[in-house]
Amino acid sequence: MRIVDMRTDTLTMPSPDMRRAMANAELGDDVFGEDPTVNRLQDVAAEMFGKETALFVSSGTMGNLLGLLVNARHGEELIADADSHVFLAEAGGAAALGGIQIMPVRTEGGIMEPDQVAQAIRPEDQHYPRTAAVTFENTHNRHGGIAWPLTALRAASQQARDSGIAVHIDGARIFNAAIAVKADVKDLAACADTLSFCLSKGLGAPAGSILIGPHAKIAEARRWRKMLGGGMRQIGMLAAAGLYALDHMVDRLAEDHANARTLAEGLAEIQGIKLDLWRVQTNLVIFEVNGISIEGFLDECRKRGLRADASGRTHVRFVTRYGIDAEDVQSALKVVSEVLGAG
Repeated sequence: MRIVDMRTDTLTMPSPDMRRAMANAELGDDVFGEDPTVNRLQDVAAEMFGKETALFVSSGTMGNLLGLLVNARHGEELIADADSHVFLAEAGGAAALGGIQIMPVRTEGGIMEPDQVAQAIRPEDQHYPRTAAVTFENTHNRHGGIAWPLTALRAASQQARDSGIAVHIDGARIFNAAIAVKADVKDLAACADTLSFCLSKGLGAPAGSILIGPHAKIAEARRWRKMLGGGMRQIGMLAAAGLYALDHMVDRLAEDHANARTLAEGLAEIQGIKLDLWRVQTNLVIFEVNGISIEGFLDECRKRGLRADASGRTHVRFVTRYGIDAEDVQSALKVVSEVLGAG
């Protein structure tokens, strides 16, 4: 039985060509800044996003943490969406390691309005922490992969800058966002002081993320990376995978979006499923099921060769990616129909 695994796009496996690029990578010591492949990846990423420089890090969680640590100090406050990955799913790192308090803001679809940014900024008063930064998530995981319209991102970012606070973008799936709104990643990155993006989700690299920003902030991030145990040595093999991903895996993300749309439209026709089609803009499909518990639904799907995951306590999440094709989408729809008694 073929297993169709749609739990997440971090399951994406490196392609044969990516593995060959990794095997042939030039190596050096990255802590000394002497790995030529890492240096090339960082230069390519900085140029691609229109930023001064970049830093290769081990994971998206580290990329976000470094982005927060260089934009806010101990005892200061960060504004974040109440459903954001930074707030909910990064082990409290901002508080534990940076002493940064988070001000959660409820949004519609993960899009923070300029007035919400303004209202969340603390007044200058000895009773309150100082607001140092705001973070935006694009695409937004818990809201089903919604991509920020460029105009909305610019407006929220401008409000932050007019108010004197920094902007960090959690761009784990920023290329999905760019494809969805037909924007250049440079234009999205221009809305941020720092931005992190993942190489190991839809882009298919086995590990790694990139943090981009100005020289001073990235130099500070490099120091934090070392302090947190993230300095690695001969990692050109991982950087080679990242270079291959940026060269060859970005445009094909549109296939994942198309498969997600087909999946969502099929699910919406199955009795017992509640799904907002307008939210399906990229490669995530999040929905509710009726008449069965989330745990029961996932277990019955798993018995039939379909793997999915919970999104919070009330929703199911399917994620399309490299390695999931149109046939797999139809198989998934068949399994869900059987589990819900519609097939």
